[in-house]
Amino acid sequence: MATDKILKIENIEDGVIFTVKVVAGSSRTCIAGELGGMLKVKIAAPAEKGKANQCLVHLLAEITTVRKNDVRIISGQTNPVKRIQIDGITGKQLLSRLEEYDKS
Repeated sequence: MATDKILKIENIEDGVIFTVKVVAGSSRTCIAGELGGMLKVKIAAPAEKGKANQCLVHLLAEITTVRKNDVRIISGQTNPVKRIQIDGITGKQLLSRLEEYDKS
């Protein structure tokens, strides 16, 4: 996926903030790569009643091995482009776990 060169990650005191482009209603849930500095994520759940957001949070928590409560959508709740904050992880750890996920 080569996210280490192009994914824009902001390190903060408690974790990281980055932007995700969500494609809801896809055939499967997966990381689809990078798009203009954002992480592109395909979500099988529909974009209704927060189902796609819940699926996104679950996927990111699973990939980064943090609790679901540590993954928050800080902006873009009803928009395909979302700002995500993950506590308890560094930018380097995030990139490493995304690379590991990509290889599996």
